[in-house]
Amino acid sequence: MSSAIRVPLVEPGTKPELADIEATIRAERGGEIAVLYQALLNSPAIASGWEQMLTAVRNRTEIPADLRELIILRVAVINRASFEFAAHAPLARKAGVSEEAIGAVGSWSEHTELFSADEQLVLELTDRMTRDVNVPEELAQRLQARFDPRGLVEVVAAVAAYNMVSRFLVALNIIH
Repeated sequence: MSSAIRVPLVEPGTKPELADIEATIRAERGGEIAVLYQALLNSPAIASGWEQMLTAVRNRTEIPADLRELIILRVAVINRASFEFAAHAPLARKAGVSEEAIGAVGSWSEHTELFSADEQLVLELTDRMTRDVNVPEELAQRLQARFDPRGLVEVVAAVAAYNMVSRFLVALNIIH
């Protein structure tokens, strides 16, 4: 596989028609426009919709940050999205995920002692949705017993959204 990113990166500030979306990205992402967004800016509509959706998943849900970041790291491992893993490992640490858990997320089911019951539940969901798409009824029932409807929608949306992110990154060869 070639190591080159498969689309040109849009240098922030070089296209006046992108000023509004760039300002939104900067506001939501702490002032920086990462390489992922520089690739997305090739399509203003996709960049805008992406930012709205991922900002909602990242910053406007009630999912505890540690659960969200474990979901993202697990998706990244399964889909071999090194950029996504590298971007979210520091966020997982900040959310209180231990170094041991971050290191074990790739084989979490062999290291269940490192993960709470809630963490194991969302990791199991992440595995099923990412690998099989289908969520077995037994797992769905355990999720419904743990999460209210909003929480369940938000956890499932986090898994789905970060599968989209990782697949975009891998397909366009966006790596650190």
